[in-house]
Amino acid sequence: MKTVKEVSELTGISIRTLRYYDEINLLKPAKLTEAGYRLYDEKSLKELRQIMFFRELEVPLSEIKAIMGNPDADKRKILEMQKWMLEMKRNRLNGIIELISDVLKGEEKMSFEAFNHDDIQKIVHHSLEVMSEEDKKTIVEKYGDIDQFVQTVTENFKDEKVCEQLIKIYGSKEKAIEASLQSTGDKEEFTEKQNEIDMTYRQFAHAMENSDNDMAMEAVKRLAENYKSLFKVDNARALLLEVANDYRNNSQMEEATDKQYGKGITKYIGSAIYQYYGIKD
Repeated sequence: MKTVKEVSELTGISIRTLRYYDEINLLKPAKLTEAGYRLYDEKSLKELRQIMFFRELEVPLSEIKAIMGNPDADKRKILEMQKWMLEMKRNRLNGIIELISDVLKGEEKMSFEAFNHDDIQKIVHHSLEVMSEEDKKTIVEKYGDIDQFVQTVTENFKDEKVCEQLIKIYGSKEKAIEASLQSTGDKEEFTEKQNEIDMTYRQFAHAMENSDNDMAMEAVKRLAENYKSLFKVDNARALLLEVANDYRNNSQMEEATDKQYGKGITKYIGSAIYQYYGIKD
């Protein structure tokens, strides 16, 4: 038998709270001494641990009392439901935390000023400098010559929607330019990053096959790190949400990705990204 003070010290629950649990008939002591002191046995402590579980899952006391008082209650199913609710709350917090991080970095002051001619030329010429001869041959085959490629890319950068999207992803025009100029054109580095993304997609496929939501959330987190490294962004949220939107609405992308990683995986990844950032599917 343990006194109320000993139980308080053992569990971290205040004496006042233990007394309140007794008053509302949630947790009765095993015995009262002649002097009126509460004593708790192993059965009482086991019940208290269950109550603590439910409290950690933010189940109201009235519901805990109903559960504890019902011997037919499926406690496992109730715990699974509360776990799911907490996961949804955690996922909403993921999005909020990343938005706050952006604000702290000053990225809420996004400037949607268009890229000027000098900005565009810096990016295009840097791309050509680091580009392999093999890639240049591919460009010539597609565009006719390098000058046509430069003209096409320049026109794309003048598109307001393209500019807005780049700035949304990178936080500012300056950061988008900086990230573009950091590209080395190293094929080995690019291949390594692509392999990491491939492994992440296979993790998604395994999570889908086994209905493992925790693994899917870990895969989204891993994918965010992959994208941050590949695209030189501080926060991959905007980029991943664009990917999620494409995965859920682009039939060609769905067909190609499903073919490589398994039927249904494209929409599964899109939904997992939405869930991770707390966006309703």
